[in-house]
Amino acid sequence: MNGFAPEIPEDFDAFWREAFDQACASPLDFARSKQTQISQEGFEIQLISFRGIEGNRLNGWIALPVGRIGKARCFVWIPPYGRESNLPNAYTTRTDFVSLSFNFFGYEAFHQEAYQPHRGYFAEGILDPSTCIFKKMAQNVFIAIRVLRSQLEADEDRLAVCGMSQGAGMAIWAGAHSPHVKCVCADMPFLCGMQETFSNAVYRYPLKEVTDFAETVPLGMERVLYTLAYFDTVNQATRVKVPTQVSYGLKDPACKPANVKAAYEAIPSKKKLIEYQGGHDWDPGMVEMNRNFMLENL
Repeated sequence: MNGFAPEIPEDFDAFWREAFDQACASPLDFARSKQTQISQEGFEIQLISFRGIEGNRLNGWIALPVGRIGKARCFVWIPPYGRESNLPNAYTTRTDFVSLSFNFFGYEAFHQEAYQPHRGYFAEGILDPSTCIFKKMAQNVFIAIRVLRSQLEADEDRLAVCGMSQGAGMAIWAGAHSPHVKCVCADMPFLCGMQETFSNAVYRYPLKEVTDFAETVPLGMERVLYTLAYFDTVNQATRVKVPTQVSYGLKDPACKPANVKAAYEAIPSKKKLIEYQGGHDWDPGMVEMNRNFMLENL
């Protein structure tokens, strides 16, 4: 079978239904506070923390449009791969929207840390879908959605999920499994077509974290691919029911155009595909394109 074609495990839906239900059953416990470290024109930036799926405290921020009266459209912003926090900026906020972002690893809301392979987590728990770190991370996204819906300034019925790379892939996952998500903006989503990806040599980190690990265990790659089938964004895309905008970079060596297009083609709902000319990086066009798509569909 074509390595880009969805190859969905038999218990895929049951697995994700259980994961989502666990996130919904987790106690909703959050707190907000003022801060003076970071500013973003047009917004009041507050700190927000909440209880994660494992009972640990996750830290983030919420951006509130200055002068806004009444509830606003809103979105959860999921960060790219790595242990650092995304800061409030033009990509993580939008005019007249409330946005929330958080650090997956319990670090402070504005934690900065350059990627280093030895600090990677791609292979953590990867020999079994139930222990794979991406399950826990996805559940924390589901909880973050619940937290955002509980904010007085946010319109719980007009909520989107957005992100870049890792964040984009997980935004698609959220659109597949959370009924609270009404719209998705996914820029250069990761984990698209892993069967095809790992059928070729992998030279770039963080993906190479997986092949490095697989070489250390018997039948390593076979076991890794079994697990990744539950998280492959192409498989996830088949379950998306909400309007979804996907983008790719024409010169992207990390989330290659063909892989991203495969995920896009698998989406059965209303969708839009955008091509940017650069590589795996931010493009100024994302700011307006994503805001317009959310305005149209929320």
